[in-house]
Amino acid sequence: MSPSAVPHSTASDHFKDDLNLSILGLGVAYPDIKNGPEALDIIARRHYPESTALNKVLSINKFTGIDTRSTIATVDHPAINRPEPPSIAELDNIFRQEGVRLSVTACRKAIKEWGGSIEEITHVVSTTCSNSANPGFDHYVCKQLGIRSNVEKVLLHGIGCSGGLAAIRTASNLALGLSFRHKPARILVLACEITSMMVRSELDSIHKKQEVRIGVCLFGDCASASILSNGVGVPPSTEPIYQLLGWKHDVIEDTDQDLGFDVDPHGWKVILTPRVPTLAAASVQPAFQDLLNSLPRYHKQTLPTTAADFDWALHPGGLTVITGVEAAMNLTPEHLRASYGIYMENGNSSSATIMSVMDRLRRDEGGRENVVACAFGPGIIIEMMIMKRPSLAPANLPTEDLD
Repeated sequence: MSPSAVPHSTASDHFKDDLNLSILGLGVAYPDIKNGPEALDIIARRHYPESTALNKVLSINKFTGIDTRSTIATVDHPAINRPEPPSIAELDNIFRQEGVRLSVTACRKAIKEWGGSIEEITHVVSTTCSNSANPGFDHYVCKQLGIRSNVEKVLLHGIGCSGGLAAIRTASNLALGLSFRHKPARILVLACEITSMMVRSELDSIHKKQEVRIGVCLFGDCASASILSNGVGVPPSTEPIYQLLGWKHDVIEDTDQDLGFDVDPHGWKVILTPRVPTLAAASVQPAFQDLLNSLPRYHKQTLPTTAADFDWALHPGGLTVITGVEAAMNLTPEHLRASYGIYMENGNSSSATIMSVMDRLRRDEGGRENVVACAFGPGIIIEMMIMKRPSLAPANLPTEDLD
């Protein structure tokens, strides 16, 4: 089997016609600071001598398609302006402050839109790839939100940029378990990444190893959250943001070394080979077809049959990832407008990005009724989900600022 192949689904993967799973609230929190491409040049020239590898990276940095990246710090932050990059312990302290703060803000936005009570939350499913402390960051977020101590929590790790969609998938399976028991599920899903403070660690590797490492040109900071419900006890008049129809998780064979985020004394190091855009793009069509085949609505001909009939919430892993999927699936930039928009304005915030893209897409006054969400992570993992938007022009949406 070629590296781009994704095994086909089996009958056991088929979904029921109505899972009754829906997202009732979405919240996104980006830092107030936005840095343009020139920020990397300033930090690099301030701390490292000119070299072939560094010049190559800084040249690439000008053509990523990113206008600004959302970050928790300016180029003058003390932690990235010392002789040595910050240690992993220092990065952990920063995450526990800034990451938890952003997470609480995103969660409060999602909870406010949902309109329910903190007491109704049954589970919390969280993910991050930029922190690995114990207890996890979700522990501190739950304390600040006032979530009951006996609410079950799951913290996903090791799945990188696919984490946001994997967290929704995990929450969905938990919710279906409660549906079987005829109990309500109101699951808080959270993703948070603070990657900007690893800039010195990446530049250090570029300088010392003379490696062309483009991850330093792509990543920013963000937290995003959603409330997932199984419908039990929900008033019939409740209008969901998205209804979940089904999902797929798979691994592209022989790609373990192509995409990663390796632990290091100075944080984590991005592993991103030139093969990734091609591998990712080639994996989408078979995954999409397998997912369609698992949905009863597809066989009843009440669901579109081609990719272009859907809107796409694609994780913007990089410009060539977006354009590669666009070409492979015969899409247009309009299909991927939310992914392009988030990428240009905020960069790639790893696992937290997909819910930001979903949030942006649902704010469209037009668009298509059905949506494909897709993300890639280390492995290489592909996560895909098909959703339906009950309302194409929702009124009174919350703004990005928390009232």
